[in-house]
Amino acid sequence: MSANLKRAAVYFKPELHRALRLKVVEMDRSLSDLVNEAVQLSLVDNAEDIAAFKQRSREPNLPFGGVVEGMKRRGKI
Repeated sequence: MSANLKRAAVYFKPELHRALRLKVVEMDRSLSDLVNEAVQLSLVDNAEDIAAFKQRSREPNLPFGGVVEGMKRRGKI
């Protein structure tokens, strides 16, 4: 095991743990690799969302009720 890796305890629901065990066998990978990849993909997704919010931060906020009413007036719903 690499010296720069950090250890953490993660508790899975039994059915999720079973599914992960089956998946790692099927993929011939370690559970750590699979969990690391999933967490990394989640963080990338979060970073993309944050960037999109920053890009659109100057757009006006539209109240939900107003949008729905406008759609009703235009016959969209």
